[in-house]
Amino acid sequence: MFYWVMKRIFLGPILKLLFRPWVKGLDNVPDEGAAILASNHLSFSDSIFLPLMVRRPVIFLAKAEYFTGTGLKGRLTALFFRLTKQLPMDRSGGAASEVSLGAGRDVLLGGGLLGIYPEGTRSPDARLYRGKAGVAKLALQTRVPVIPVAMIGTEKVQPIGKRVPNIRRIGMIIGQPLDFSEHYGREEDRTVQRTVTDRVMYEIMRLSGQEYVDEYAADVKARLTGHDSDGGTGGKV
Repeated sequence: MFYWVMKRIFLGPILKLLFRPWVKGLDNVPDEGAAILASNHLSFSDSIFLPLMVRRPVIFLAKAEYFTGTGLKGRLTALFFRLTKQLPMDRSGGAASEVSLGAGRDVLLGGGLLGIYPEGTRSPDARLYRGKAGVAKLALQTRVPVIPVAMIGTEKVQPIGKRVPNIRRIGMIIGQPLDFSEHYGREEDRTVQRTVTDRVMYEIMRLSGQEYVDEYAADVKARLTGHDSDGGTGGKV
């Protein structure tokens, strides 16, 4: 109920009025049945605008830190993500990340739409980075299509570190569903996982027009900050 009220009555109309979002390819999202929406990740606001424009509820795998924030802003963010039924994504890798992916599998097996950012974190410079294999694992394990999505201009609305968004128009392009049935039964094959992931990233690149970098965004961020860690949304999967 909260999700519907926020989207249709309260937050949705305000955001549409201010940011005038445009969308192409909305009909590529099925009216029913499970699917993965795999998007590039330019801004925190990606997790708001994409679900706003898709008719069905979209459950995102969002970084776990969004659910444990402190201070007024942190608590409000955590409340918003919980009330909209987003799922915390543990980015520490290994078993913890697999548990997070398990929650995503449950959404898909229940016939829902799952949003995921294959890059694992926000792009530090608006380029598109190498995808992590979590999107491939989920698609192959649950045997659902992957729908590539390109967010356009959201990095200019809310750059990393900026609290108050700039009011300007944003957009999104939703591609045709990708069918990976030829790889079913080989979900544990890492070569297959990489093949599927790279295909998804290629389609996102084609839709977004971004320059592609064959490197993980988290590694680039670590070099820039001098810390061995990543940020944004997603996980080491």
